[in-house]
Amino acid sequence: MVTDKQVRRLFVLVKTEGSQETAAAKAGMDAKTARKYRRMGHLPSELPVGSRWRTRPDPFAKVWAEIRELLESNAGLEAKTVFEFLQRRAPGEFEDGQLRTLQRRVKNWRATEGPAKEVFFAQEHPPGRLGASDFTHMEELGVTIQGQSFPHLIYHFVLTYSNWEAGTVCYSESFESLCEGLQNAVWELGRVPQRHRTDRLSTAVNNTSDPAEFTERYQGLLRYYGLEGEKTQAGHGNENGDVEQRHHRFKRAVAQELLLRGKRDFCNVEEYQEFLQMLFERLNAGRKQRLAEEMSVMKELPERRMESCKRVRVKVDSGSLIYVDRNAYSVPSRLIGEQVEARLYMDQVEVWYGQKKVEQLSRLRGRRKHRVDYRHIIDWLVRKPGAFEHYRYRDELFPTSRFRIVFDLLQEKLGGPKGNKEYLKILELAAKDSEVKVDEALRFLLEGVDEEISAQGVKAMVGLDHGAAVRDVEVDAVDLGLFDQLCATREVLQ
Repeated sequence: MVTDKQVRRLFVLVKTEGSQETAAAKAGMDAKTARKYRRMGHLPSELPVGSRWRTRPDPFAKVWAEIRELLESNAGLEAKTVFEFLQRRAPGEFEDGQLRTLQRRVKNWRATEGPAKEVFFAQEHPPGRLGASDFTHMEELGVTIQGQSFPHLIYHFVLTYSNWEAGTVCYSESFESLCEGLQNAVWELGRVPQRHRTDRLSTAVNNTSDPAEFTERYQGLLRYYGLEGEKTQAGHGNENGDVEQRHHRFKRAVAQELLLRGKRDFCNVEEYQEFLQMLFERLNAGRKQRLAEEMSVMKELPERRMESCKRVRVKVDSGSLIYVDRNAYSVPSRLIGEQVEARLYMDQVEVWYGQKKVEQLSRLRGRRKHRVDYRHIIDWLVRKPGAFEHYRYRDELFPTSRFRIVFDLLQEKLGGPKGNKEYLKILELAAKDSEVKVDEALRFLLEGVDEEISAQGVKAMVGLDHGAAVRDVEVDAVDLGLFDQLCATREVLQ
């Protein structure tokens, strides 16, 4: 758009320059535009508003009433969709270049005659009043652990006044993840806000058929920390807009840090968590002043953290399995028939019997899954090898890919029953000595050309033949005469 300053400069230059084209170029405008303003003799600001007029017939004049009816009945209908519909209905009547004309008309109609748009009301956030949280998926960033994909979420907590934020790596939107993440945030903060807002998580908010607003466990968490609960309306994620916006900015910051790091792979989850913690510290560094205002009015923490696990009493069945949260886990076979207590944490399951922790397992993600540790049942599998062939959880009894390859080779060589027995003996060696050593022995045997794979051969390679083991270590006696020689030499030197 040409400005008054450019036109004034044009009027001066045309008196000194040799041609109008040169004056227009120096004034920063096209020669045609320069001729127009010279002909009118006015500045752009002096021209009447709305001086533009249609230079060609309106191609949508005949169908505009129909178009407006479509827009009134379908508020989300796009101009491009309407244009494509008109082209299909009347081939050749509307050219592709006329799409922009329709888009301008639709935009003008919506601004002058269309339905009212939703209004978003800016909110004031008093210091220390509200902390908001939500889960966000991180798969899009492509983080891996030792080259393996790492599907996970971040429980994201934000103070709405200062935007101070904290996060916890988790694997599902369970109550245990919510409880652990919220407690991690407030204990890192050192204070507790007045209220906590979440969206309509099923682990925290009851559905409409339940008269209670929040679930019993979530209410207990709020009471313990003296928090007042808030929830968003169904389908209105914008009501938790502070944390939603922080999701976007946090993930963008993570993506940038990963680019600076030069790789997205981490040695273990702990290294990744440390990477995120350092990022949160940098993000919070510029919020200290407003955070101090919040800290001065927030409440004190209780004396200790609240236990964030779910306790379930279950009975160990005849297969040495317990069923917790619709998933199956194996436990030591000596517990068959006993009642045990399963404690479900965010990422692990602890098994307690008689006030003593007897097993700790990684928690399964999802439903109807199973985790069977061959060490729990190998003794009885060796005694009942026939049960191995059709065991429901047989695939869990191949600790590494080499164990599976060896099993298949034994099946080809010895046949079903004998191959099963030989493989179970190898698995027993792994359970009673070292899975790593047995796996390494299998690697050596598989790479050997003429090596015969058998339990006895594996046993020999991992050093379980006790006759070959060195048990006694002999140490030669010290010759004390050496000290006398050393003392004599020292006297001579003196």
